[in-house]
Amino acid sequence: MKIYFNKIVFAAVFFVSFEMASAQYLSASDTSESSVRKYKNIINANKDVVQFIENSLAKKGLPKHLRNLPLIESHFDRNITSHAGAVGLWQFMNAHANQYGLTADRRNDIYRSTKVAVVSLGNLYKKYGNWVTVIAAYNCGEGNIAKAMQSANSSQYHVFSKYLPAETINHVKKYLNACYATGELNSVLTNYNSSRMQKVFDARSGLKEESSLSETEINAGFSLKIIAEELKLSLNDILNWNPEIEEELQTTGESTLYLPTDLMPDFLLKKNKILSRSIKEGNITSK
Repeated sequence: MKIYFNKIVFAAVFFVSFEMASAQYLSASDTSESSVRKYKNIINANKDVVQFIENSLAKKGLPKHLRNLPLIESHFDRNITSHAGAVGLWQFMNAHANQYGLTADRRNDIYRSTKVAVVSLGNLYKKYGNWVTVIAAYNCGEGNIAKAMQSANSSQYHVFSKYLPAETINHVKKYLNACYATGELNSVLTNYNSSRMQKVFDARSGLKEESSLSETEINAGFSLKIIAEELKLSLNDILNWNPEIEEELQTTGESTLYLPTDLMPDFLLKKNKILSRSIKEGNITSK
């Protein structure tokens, strides 16, 4: 019992020391009154859209400060297109949108794009464990994050960020500035610092980061309910990873199915069985 108590005390002391030591690495770069006023004015001018976004985030257990991503991305303008071809409120590139079943012509749809953005951000958080890295990955892609981490030999944003594109570094700065304006900067930085400490403990205990998504093609013969049953998942899990899949299967008869990489081999092994069950049980239901 004494040894266990000492470990708890050490962890608590380490946590406090760690947070104090790490607080210096990230901060808002612009805390001026004009910056704060600019962000608040944009939010106040788009109250209905902001409320919809915040409600969508809350339903999935994500923090409301993520509303600051479309704030800096598009100023909540659904019709904006960047010089790089990113479209809409959430500034989706076509490849990123397609990854989640959002077609190019629907990127400026506030409802659909927000639904996809929420799922995408949730998946990124599962992978990186802190919102700072999530914002960076949303801007430059997971491939660039992986390269930067490898170059820096670190998974800490304040260490590997020097290997990221200047646009991404500036993007994260804008996000932190926006969070300062909305009074949420401390929450974002506390989350980052806690994540850093958690990675230390995970490394010592040999824990692995959650896998990313892999893809395969399915047709309308497959039942999503039976896929979930065979993989011992909930149907909501399938839909969270594939927000547009039901409509895709209904309208085009085929769709890309996204699953966590560690589950994909199991699906491929059971693919024929799942299809047979889907057809058989579908026919029984229709009689």
